[in-house]
Amino acid sequence: MCPNHPAILLLLLLLCGGAGCLSAPDGGDGDDLSVRAATEMADGNYRTAADLYEQAYARSLAAGDADGALADRNGMFRATRAVIEFPFNRSAAEAEMRQKVPNLTAPEMDQWLDGRAQTIRSDGEVLYYENIAIDFLYAHPERLHPIADRVVDFDYTSRYALAEAQEGALPYRNPVRYAGTERLDLPADSLPVNGTLRVWFPLPLETDSQQDVSVANLSHPEYIVTGPVTEGRIGYVYYEVPIEALDGDLVISADIAFTSYEQIFEVDPASVLDYDTSDPDYILYTSSSRNIEVTDGVRDLAASIAGNETNPCLAVHAVYRSIIDTYPYSQVPHASLDTVEPKVAESSYMLATGHGDCGTQSMLFAALCRSLGIPARAAGGYQMLLAETPGTHFWAEYYIEGYGWVPCDTTVAEIADWVAIPEEERERFKTYYADRLDPARLVIQTDVDAPMDPAIPDDAVVFRPVRQFPAVVCDGAAADMDVLSAEHFSIDLAAEG
Repeated sequence: MCPNHPAILLLLLLLCGGAGCLSAPDGGDGDDLSVRAATEMADGNYRTAADLYEQAYARSLAAGDADGALADRNGMFRATRAVIEFPFNRSAAEAEMRQKVPNLTAPEMDQWLDGRAQTIRSDGEVLYYENIAIDFLYAHPERLHPIADRVVDFDYTSRYALAEAQEGALPYRNPVRYAGTERLDLPADSLPVNGTLRVWFPLPLETDSQQDVSVANLSHPEYIVTGPVTEGRIGYVYYEVPIEALDGDLVISADIAFTSYEQIFEVDPASVLDYDTSDPDYILYTSSSRNIEVTDGVRDLAASIAGNETNPCLAVHAVYRSIIDTYPYSQVPHASLDTVEPKVAESSYMLATGHGDCGTQSMLFAALCRSLGIPARAAGGYQMLLAETPGTHFWAEYYIEGYGWVPCDTTVAEIADWVAIPEEERERFKTYYADRLDPARLVIQTDVDAPMDPAIPDDAVVFRPVRQFPAVVCDGAAADMDVLSAEHFSIDLAAEG
């Protein structure tokens, strides 16, 4: 979800690499194998479950049971995804920490691995998250500063937030026209022999701050079932591609262009109007959703942050400051959260752990606002703020009656804590992202969990709430096409002029 976050969607790992590439069954009835696999999955023995589902899948295929094979294959996918982001046992985790954290002491490492490090338990063994080392550095800014100062060009990153005030109409100004190409290129040898590839391909979305969206030269128009959709809550085009019709690689590309505006909201708390609490959008964006969960814990925390403040503008600013001051940035195992039962909402994960990435930060921010009766949502796509190369990212928006949807980026605000800069610059930078947003953005969705038509099947893709990469599903594929597709997707964008 976040800038330069490889995590699950850029893994080169295919399902067969984790489950044994359809090894021969070791005996037992297929139905029994499926039941045993489900039991192991429920017990948290994910590697054993993956192996059993794999055997059950092979048996179902051999018996000509298409429905059973699909259920077993999806079970195999789920079991593998549960631990795909947790490659380290204890000794490997220690080696990873020693290699990537300069001057790490043994007590520091033990304290981290025994306490704060993100882990999962499978088959009686504690496994450690792939990004344990960088997460340690994020949690210790004094250790991060020497590294961040070398790799983060803060002058470039802050080119909007610390710029001199400009004249011009508000809230949308300083337009930047971007143009480029999105491309999914699946090699022929990675495709199944037959069946239909179902592809949900992300596209730019027309919004108040992202206008004049253009989508041209879409590949394979004969296989487009829905779209291109560039209005509403999420941008996409949906394909159904028959494998037998392909001659070689599958290439889906689109030439895209859009104008992105810097957003400068200057909200006067005294001029804020009352909400229409009967409005459908008000109800939608003050209610719980799959990953923005309004719980008793969220309500209690929001009440403690806002206190007696009833003005939504001032209450939101208090929530914003609480997020950036209380919840340090870390990478998050999104595949596991969206796989392991009971599934954990992104906002609830951050509330429980006390840390998170751009997605979890934005979603907890939105949950806290919603609990106060302030409409809020998590929007996302890509950013070109840290470098010209687009990086995946999520941020938040909250609604102030009389002003509209106001942007907020808690994660970018925290970059100021990663580098050694004067305190005045740090404060200006953080203040900017409370109700302003740079134009170095590609918006794909204004709402996490935004629905598409047709809906993506629950078991079929790695991470359903976010469409920064294509979702790719094929019922006849033995390999996890959704994991594979992320490796072969790219976005090239450049500012015109």
